[in-house]
Amino acid sequence: MQAQSISDLMQTLGLQAKKASAHMACAGAATKNRALRHLAQLLRDNAPALQAANAIDLARASSADLSAPLMGRLQLGLQDIETVALGCEQLAAMPDVIGAVSGLRQQPSGIHVGQMRVPIGVFGMIYESRPNVTIEAASLSIKSGNACILRGGSEAIESNRALAALVQQALLYAGLPPDAVQLVPTTDREAVGHLIAMPQFVDVIIPRGGKSLIARISAEAKVPVIKHLDGNCHVYVDDPCDLAMAVRIADNAKTQKYSPCNAAEGLLVARGVAAAFLPQIAAIYAAKGVEMRCDEVAAGLLQTHAAIKSVAKITQASEQDWYEEYLAPIISIKVVAGLDEAIAHINQYSSHHTDAIVTSQHMHAQRFLREVDSASVMVNASTRFADGFEYGLGAEIGISTDKFHARGPVGIEGLTCQKWVVLGQGELRGATEQGVDA
Repeated sequence: MQAQSISDLMQTLGLQAKKASAHMACAGAATKNRALRHLAQLLRDNAPALQAANAIDLARASSADLSAPLMGRLQLGLQDIETVALGCEQLAAMPDVIGAVSGLRQQPSGIHVGQMRVPIGVFGMIYESRPNVTIEAASLSIKSGNACILRGGSEAIESNRALAALVQQALLYAGLPPDAVQLVPTTDREAVGHLIAMPQFVDVIIPRGGKSLIARISAEAKVPVIKHLDGNCHVYVDDPCDLAMAVRIADNAKTQKYSPCNAAEGLLVARGVAAAFLPQIAAIYAAKGVEMRCDEVAAGLLQTHAAIKSVAKITQASEQDWYEEYLAPIISIKVVAGLDEAIAHINQYSSHHTDAIVTSQHMHAQRFLREVDSASVMVNASTRFADGFEYGLGAEIGISTDKFHARGPVGIEGLTCQKWVVLGQGELRGATEQGVDA
């Protein structure tokens, strides 16, 4: 394609999405839920065809020597299809937040003032590898009354085309505009540059992928971006705490799965419990092949245990390790004086994604919740719970570490905004009333 034709294509997609968003904003809950339930059925009925399309992507990726982890993300198995189908049904069963009015209160003038939740309008989604994101984004867009333009990775183009076609069938079935969910049909990267620079059509961009992709989108976008660049999450083991619980949480947060952004990358341990706790967790990490990058105190404690020292990979942590998102069987470990140092370390080095404390001291838990500046803050729970499904959101379109407009897992409400509504009975503003005129 020539540059001009891609420009025209993206302008067309943008215009169609904008028109469709007006219809979606007016759609009733029953209509949107009908589309979602039909989409779930279409996914199950067309599983063989979806897997055939996915096989083309997998074969191409294998020929291009795509890494094993990326091949795993690209695969669309029967369980993956069932999972996204269930997600559609779960969203359909959730209450519709669109049109809900909150905080309605009467003012001295007699008017009633409140806020109504409404769709954002049109969002652009840019993502890599995982074709299931096509359905996650589309289903959340439908439920929240938005329109969306999806740009998946070139490695998943056949899978994404097949999935997007089913979404449009479901929209038509429910009497909704098929242009409410559109997939960018070209793999040319120039399309991304146009998508993130169309404020006349697109209200927000949501990138979901590697740090380099998100950094580029954030730097070049001319519309707001909901993003997180990395997930440097921490578990802090406090003094006092239930040591057995702390071992279970530190193990799960790190080793249940290494690649998600909510996996723990840093382990902080209060000095008072370090000698009892560290050998226990180090034995588990060593058995699972986790490299431990320790400060001098932690390394010194572990190296006194001959059995651990002989099997564990213990190295000296550098300053950069405190900032690092490994997404691998590696964890940084630091012994801290106590709660104050733990909070200061997290606020300095973390990516403000998810951080947890394991403690039996109520006041320590309350301080941690108040003072740690992260999107999700946890007490006596694994960081792996930082997920839209686990939070009861039905699904998520991503995680945001921004403070505006959404923070943490972005579900239905994260794809909406609020507008002020004023209800009156003929009230007029008097010349003597206080206030600042616009």
